Amino acid sequence: MPTPTLAYRNPSLSVEERVADLLGRMTLEEKVGQLIMWNGQANDLSFINTRHAGSILHIWGQKLDQAMSLAAQSRLAIPLLVGEDAIHGHSFWKGATIFPTQLALACSWNPALLEQVGRVTAEEVVPTGIHWTFSPVLCLARDLRWGRIDETFGEDPYLIGELAAAMIRGYQGQGLDDPTGILATAKHYAGYSETQGGRDASEADLSQRKLRSYFLPPFERAVQAGAMTFMTGYQSIEGVPSTCNRWLLTEVLKDEWGFKGVVVTDWNNVGRLVIEQKVCANYAEAAVAAVRAGNDIMMTTPQFYEGALEAVRTGRLAESEIDAPCARLLALKFRMGLFENPRRPDLQRAAVETGRAEHRAANLNAARQSLVLLQNNGLLPLDPKQLKSIAVIGPNADDDLQQLGDWSLGSWQHPPEAGKQPREKTTTVLDGIRALAPQGLEVRYARGCSILEDDLAEMPEALSAAQASDVVVAVVGDHLNFVGETQSTATLELQGGQIALLEALEKTGKPFIVVLVNSKPLVLPPAARRAAAIIELFNPGMEGGQALAEALFGLLNPSGKLTISFPVHVGQQPVFYSQVRGQHGTRYADLTQEPLFPFGHGLSYTQFACSNLRLGASSLAQGETAHVFVDVENVGKREGVEVVQVYVSDLVTSATWVNKALKGFARLQLTPGEKKTVQVDLPWQAFQIVNAQGDYVVEPGEFEILVGPSSRHQDLLKVKLTIG
Repeated sequence: MPTPTLAYRNPSLSVEERVADLLGRMTLEEKVGQLIMWNGQANDLSFINTRHAGSILHIWGQKLDQAMSLAAQSRLAIPLLVGEDAIHGHSFWKGATIFPTQLALACSWNPALLEQVGRVTAEEVVPTGIHWTFSPVLCLARDLRWGRIDETFGEDPYLIGELAAAMIRGYQGQGLDDPTGILATAKHYAGYSETQGGRDASEADLSQRKLRSYFLPPFERAVQAGAMTFMTGYQSIEGVPSTCNRWLLTEVLKDEWGFKGVVVTDWNNVGRLVIEQKVCANYAEAAVAAVRAGNDIMMTTPQFYEGALEAVRTGRLAESEIDAPCARLLALKFRMGLFENPRRPDLQRAAVETGRAEHRAANLNAARQSLVLLQNNGLLPLDPKQLKSIAVIGPNADDDLQQLGDWSLGSWQHPPEAGKQPREKTTTVLDGIRALAPQGLEVRYARGCSILEDDLAEMPEALSAAQASDVVVAVVGDHLNFVGETQSTATLELQGGQIALLEALEKTGKPFIVVLVNSKPLVLPPAARRAAAIIELFNPGMEGGQALAEALFGLLNPSGKLTISFPVHVGQQPVFYSQVRGQHGTRYADLTQEPLFPFGHGLSYTQFACSNLRLGASSLAQGETAHVFVDVENVGKREGVEVVQVYVSDLVTSATWVNKALKGFARLQLTPGEKKTVQVDLPWQAFQIVNAQGDYVVEPGEFEILVGPSSRHQDLLKVKLTIG
């Protein structure tokens, strides 16, 4: 007689029935092993069977295929769930399409673009055997000295939520059983970016009201968008590490928002309870704290295995408390169909998908839309017919690593022997200018200085190139040594010899353009602020140099808008636009409080005019939606894209609240002389505040709707709305 199929192996049964059957067959050791995400960088993979591994990261290709075979040979043949840091593309796979960083992508203000980036990334990740990316980051940019600003979408909760939702849709495709989709991760939940002095993973000075007001809304939006995994932050809040925060992980996320996926800790967060934050004396205590708070997967804390077993065997933790997170993980694996198809690596398909032409085109599109023209006195776009030579100068003009940014091969997350992305895959600024410069236009290049040293030995060559040229493109910014996790900076100034280089270039009298290739807003020295033009690239990915050259020569009309404010001085921190009302005076005694470039700012080679702001109705009743209309006209001479931004200000509130908050936007393309009426609908929730009791409420009274091209108050049209 044929062997009967075990119930958990029967795909015709419900997920609940399959989970119950499998859980009933598992030993305590097998359950605990499922709850750990193991580091696959080790050569010895025996832990997959001896420790009953449930998930794994940092492993791909043939080695991953071997790991999956080991899992298939275990007693119950529970498939592995495989994760990786595919942050802005399949970051650590050689030859993959590396997109602009999140901060750069956000400057497009284009959710459809973010969805496409997620889709392309998934298409390249899936054939390598990976099921899960630890992206997107929903942290709120606050202190710009924090090293992970580049991983954020910027400083606004509403915009973060909209862009993250789009990227999640792109990653996850048609659903959990979509074989072309990968799991998205909403991280770092929550408040991780509220640092002390910009120091990474420091105590976050946050109340529950402040979390609900600004930090939690993007994560709730991620749940609504279908994100199936959340990752905790490293920090603690009011003395409680995120890993132990039951209010965040269970009461809000799972109970209040109805999240049905899994919560994974960040790297060794359970271990940090013992070795770093020192709130637990040993790993048994840490296991109890982590499980009871609501964590489902413990990333790279192998000591959790013995700690959890000890906690159960000594009665400090009930086995049923292990069953609950194990059941959530198993349910996810069943819903993904991994028991029927573990989605092994297909390296032949990976070779076809990785970096293919359509993906490269999507990447160029992303770089174009991410570019922001910050300043222009009329020099741009350049007319090649009027130029005989151009000097490209600066340490980031031809540095592919700095252009790709953090979370790519060559950054610190993998050892130097892992190599870097192939040089020929990246078009640097110098590459782009050389490629697009018309015949007869000479392009001179000199690095000029280093970002890591004050040595100015290369300065004479740079000045000679500048003096011999008609125009100078100075490409400055930051370096991977000053970017990323654990690598916050005490200052925001340009490092190394860059300030001296810019001052010397200015003294040549040649018109010069500053191009910023950087991870976050930097404090620009006076010489840079006096430049004829400033272009922000952030870390623009493999096609950034092509996009920049197109913008210089007028083939591209810039359309990007900042999603983060530029300070005049590091001492202005924090400089984000949505400040809570109430202070003595409007400036520092020695300095303005206004940013150099505000949230929402971005210029074009054409001009737009907003007029005739009006509402569908001047008052709203309970639960109604406000309909906002504004006319937008292209009054310049080129076709272009404008991003119309809609802000809400509640004029009198029962508890202190922000001066204004973004609640809607529209991206539209207009030909010269063309006028369109834009409609933006603001749902009832757009008028909420969080009151002193921590409740979301819409309070009756007067509101101001502000519409325009940036968050700067003088750029905005205004109309009153009454809520009864």
